[in-house]
Amino acid sequence: MRFVDQVKINIKAGDGGKGCLSFRREKFIPRGGPDGGDGGHGGSVYLLTDSSLTTLLDFRYNAHYKASNGVHGMGKHKHGKVGDDLVIKLPPGTLVYNADTDELIVDLTETNQKYKLISGGMGGRGNARFATSTNRAPRHTQPGVPGEQIILRLELKLIADVGLVGMPNAGKSTLIRAVSSARPKVADYPFTTLVPNLGVVRYDGFKSFVMADIPGLIEGASEGHGLGTRFLRHVERTDFFLHLVDLTTAPEDDYLCHFNTINNELKRHDETMLNKPQIVVLTKNDVTEVRELAEKVTPLFEELGYPVFSVSAITGDGIKELVDTIGSRLDQHRNTDA
Repeated sequence: MRFVDQVKINIKAGDGGKGCLSFRREKFIPRGGPDGGDGGHGGSVYLLTDSSLTTLLDFRYNAHYKASNGVHGMGKHKHGKVGDDLVIKLPPGTLVYNADTDELIVDLTETNQKYKLISGGMGGRGNARFATSTNRAPRHTQPGVPGEQIILRLELKLIADVGLVGMPNAGKSTLIRAVSSARPKVADYPFTTLVPNLGVVRYDGFKSFVMADIPGLIEGASEGHGLGTRFLRHVERTDFFLHLVDLTTAPEDDYLCHFNTINNELKRHDETMLNKPQIVVLTKNDVTEVRELAEKVTPLFEELGYPVFSVSAITGDGIKELVDTIGSRLDQHRNTDA
């Protein structure tokens, strides 16, 4: 399925129905009087988050949405039916902007969160409403009020507990495949991941957390190089980062080089992202050379205050310890928030 995270759509609420011009005409009732009913109100438009959705793909092919109009009034004081409301389902994490003013309307972060976007037009009054003691046969009615209309810009920021960051081919997709049911593409060349992926990771029995894998970052990602400028926002909402480091590609004289490069790009994109806790994950320790380097490099990261794990997603070495640590940290974070 294609991943789409930015779209524009046109939304219109239903128009109100027209009031009816009618007079009662029945046998033996010569002066029946006005009996035109009111038009029904137009349907309103609501936004509703649906956790089964993870992309805005549907809106790429259908950019126009309209609620039902109210039915016109009829004779015999029959009011028109109210138009059906339109409920538009969006994935959690969707930011809704007014495309004309670029104003943020609502940030939909909760599951099953409902928001009334625009209201339908009021139905017009029929001529029965205008009967008075001095005007017993009014011929005046009201048209229905047009429903509100707006052009939206939708922007999706995936909601996950843990975000994977690192250089291309650092092993992010392999790791998320090893700990969850997510199946991103894995290959031995950079930028095999072209779209973000979410995986649900189980731990401690029935507990779970959501892990987000975004395409690999490179130097200059915050300025548009590679794929970073488009996808960096998808890790803005995470509680903390797993920073994956592939020691086989790091310069021998500076094993922190790639680590510092990624952190610089995070800072340039949004300085608050560096305030999030990070766990350093040294990947590919099934390679003898990497295991030897890990013993040498681990103290360098620990001196900077980062916990370090050396893992292999292929053999499973260190994976359980890493998942348990992540789960424990998230439990502490959730208990603190509660």
